[in-house]
Amino acid sequence: MPVISTPEAFNENDLYVDLEGILGQPLFLKCEGFNFAGSIKIKAAAEMIEAAERDGLLTPGSVLVESSSGNLGVALSIIAASKGYRFLCVTDSRCNLATRLMMEALGSQIHVITEPDPVGGFLGARIDHVRALCASDDRYVWLNQYDNPCNGMAHYRSTAPAIARQFPDLDVLFVGAGTTGTLMGCARYFREWHRPVRVVAVDSVGSVTFGGAPGRRMIPGLGTSKRPPLLDESYVDDVVHVAEADTVRACRRLAGRGFLFGGSTGTVVSGAMDWLARQDGRKLTAVAIAPDLGERYLETVYQNNWVQDLYGEDALSPQPLATAAQAA
Repeated sequence: MPVISTPEAFNENDLYVDLEGILGQPLFLKCEGFNFAGSIKIKAAAEMIEAAERDGLLTPGSVLVESSSGNLGVALSIIAASKGYRFLCVTDSRCNLATRLMMEALGSQIHVITEPDPVGGFLGARIDHVRALCASDDRYVWLNQYDNPCNGMAHYRSTAPAIARQFPDLDVLFVGAGTTGTLMGCARYFREWHRPVRVVAVDSVGSVTFGGAPGRRMIPGLGTSKRPPLLDESYVDDVVHVAEADTVRACRRLAGRGFLFGGSTGTVVSGAMDWLARQDGRKLTAVAIAPDLGERYLETVYQNNWVQDLYGEDALSPQPLATAAQAA
């Protein structure tokens, strides 16, 4: 049995859900939410903090500061509490209430940005706030998940090799695109692997990551209002954009079969179903990465009034995902 002394020491890395019986397409979902942070972000958080400690950037008097839409903030809160660091998370008004309360319960300080930057959106405004904090006090240490190579390295060393071990005949991997750390780490690993694997990035409609037009995005996690510095599109074979109403449908369809996943996972699953439905019945070994679980989305994705107000009655439809994807 596993026995740990620090919360970041535990992470279930080999759990998959076979979704074919639920969604009608052959797809294995790699569940990354079974750790004390509840998301895949525990890997990047641990890697970045360990590197900052090795480089002498973090000292006992340091205050960690980071911009996060939620999941990384929780992961950093957990590790900061474990190691005795103070942590300040800069988030925005789209961050789920449960996420903010969790960070506060772990002893973190929260700054909520309520007005987006005219050009850079909420992300740009959050980063400007982080830079102002760092300029005001040299105790602040910004790990900068958006431009920190350790973000991707965590997945090059852990996530991708774990998938390769379980699926030696892997044909296609679906990865959500936020900071693109997970995407780049996995894509670089499989570019060097012994057989070709098609890497498909899944992004949100309204995100500018892959050159799309900026638009309203209310579900935190995936998508950006500024192009991520970590992104190298030469490693990405295809991109699927998912409307947030389809994210909601995917989450609720999975919940209807007992699997409560988060918004980022719903986006990845919806995008994977869309892509697979267009492959003319080719039999592929496909894996999608599920970044998070659903408890933090109970007041949003799983709350009928919230969904209806933002996306209309149709977003509550139980329409099968494969059919919805083909009609898109």
